[in-house]
Amino acid sequence: MNILKRLNDAILYLSEGAAMLFSPSQDDYPNIGLQPYDGDPYSEWVYLSNRDLLNSP
Repeated sequence: MNILKRLNDAILYLSEGAAMLFSPSQDDYPNIGLQPYDGDPYSEWVYLSNRDLLNSP
């Protein structure tokens, strides 16, 4: 009897976890939409090689 109860509890525990994992999201974030980026882009690209990284102080 004790083995069957523990097995039932384990199956219930796993099925509740699976139900939470695959259920729709319950996040309650505000709908604020897309935020524009007002920063300036970096003016010049810098390409580093592994050799430059190894020789830096």
